[in-house]
Amino acid sequence: MYKSLIRPILFKFDPEKVHHFTFTLLKNFPFFTKFLLPKPISDPGLEREVFGLRFKNPVGLAAGFDKDAKMFSELSDLGFGFIEIGTITPKPQPGNPKKRLFRLKKDHAIINRMGFNNEGVDIAVERLKKNKNVLIGGNIGKNKITENERAVDDYKVCFEKLYDYVDYFVVNVSSPNTPNLRALQEKEPLTKLLGTLQQINRQKDQPKPILLKIAPDLTEEQLLDIIDIVKNTGIAGVIATNTTLSRENLLSEDKNESGGLSGKPLGNRSTEVIRFLSEKSHKAFPIIGVGGIHSADDALEKLAAGASLVQLYTGFIYEGPKLIRDINERILNETKKLVN
Repeated sequence: MYKSLIRPILFKFDPEKVHHFTFTLLKNFPFFTKFLLPKPISDPGLEREVFGLRFKNPVGLAAGFDKDAKMFSELSDLGFGFIEIGTITPKPQPGNPKKRLFRLKKDHAIINRMGFNNEGVDIAVERLKKNKNVLIGGNIGKNKITENERAVDDYKVCFEKLYDYVDYFVVNVSSPNTPNLRALQEKEPLTKLLGTLQQINRQKDQPKPILLKIAPDLTEEQLLDIIDIVKNTGIAGVIATNTTLSRENLLSEDKNESGGLSGKPLGNRSTEVIRFLSEKSHKAFPIIGVGGIHSADDALEKLAAGASLVQLYTGFIYEGPKLIRDINERILNETKKLVN
């Protein structure tokens, strides 16, 4: 029903307006979720324990969809095993000027240059206080006006304020839409940033897993640096990958818009990065695979390459909630084949 009826209507309108409309619909008309969308799968065979946390299934929602922790409960009801909020910054900021979100329908992709638009960490915390049982990741970043030399202070603020209300953290230094942010992926500043957060984390009674979200555009040398940084700082793992600046082989008219590209065109590169990190590190740390997952086959490919969990974003927008169920069904079926 989603692809044949709902999506064609939604895709006639501005994507950012549709995003807010969908939130309103799910929030105020819960029967829509219950009766019109596929029933989620709940099965002990889907449970996963990764970096010390128990996930009810391995399919999560990537950061960027529920930036301000407005809908984590309703989105979880669609069948996601975990929800990652953010990217959250210490202070509220409007993000980049509109129009800043573009559907590339021919490519089953999206270009965004949102720019960490969010209402700030304090408002997110107030919403998260109402969370009952949704496993939450907190994706954190720096404000646009904060210079890179002081970026660690912004991450520390978000870490401290979110600490009691999220299950794991994601350090986002890989968005292409905040000026100079990706410079923080270089070995020296990244080691300092992650090392500082880990030092604070280890002083807590119950340290939380810290993950690093990386860009797909890193070279092999940079990826080897990431492996060293994960080892040296002792963080829990990596999310691979964020959006790409590449525009190879695109067909849609908006292909040259600036911003990060997500969706099907990112799929192969994301899997390559996952496989490289997994093999070169000898599976030393968990990886969450994200990028170009539009089918159950895509998800299983990420898992086979070395991912422990997967996340959806653009595939969820194009394929709808049924994609969550399809992936979990396939995982269960593949597990039964191995047992038998």
